[in-house]
Amino acid sequence: MIKRNTSVLMVIDIQSKLAPSIDNAEGVIANTTKLLNVADALDVPILATEQYPKGLGHTVDALIPLIPEGATIEKEHFCSTSDPTCAARLHDLDRRQVILTGMEAHICVLQTALDLKARDYEPVIVADAVSSRAPSNYQAALDRARHEGVYIATTEMVVYEWLEKANTDAFRKVLPLIK
Repeated sequence: MIKRNTSVLMVIDIQSKLAPSIDNAEGVIANTTKLLNVADALDVPILATEQYPKGLGHTVDALIPLIPEGATIEKEHFCSTSDPTCAARLHDLDRRQVILTGMEAHICVLQTALDLKARDYEPVIVADAVSSRAPSNYQAALDRARHEGVYIATTEMVVYEWLEKANTDAFRKVLPLIK
């Protein structure tokens, strides 16, 4: 079960020069926007990464205002948690579930998920908030992740598991963000 008090939302490499070549980039950005808004409303910590921003640009404009100041980490490793700064920031949050969204599902997202699993975290790839340039690479990433024991979820699964029940202040606060 995904719990808001034990999870972190990690946004991986949704960058301005990469997004135009990604299959269903608009959907990835829209679902990541929902997750960022809900995470903020429910006090779920947020981390974001940028892969070699000199070449791939920074995070897409639509997401920048939703990512807390100082939460974005520049990296050169494909695996986010191979970057010492990212690994340290995640460790300091002391939360074991890592909800993953991002671009190049078969590269940076998958490598991060597999590394998290090896480090005894509980990675969850949000299937409708990740993608790759080629749909076949996206599907292969989800298949491999599932085979390796990584959980696959959707945006609504994450949101409603974070909420746990209706008729609460949290539910009323989040409902306008997910409609």
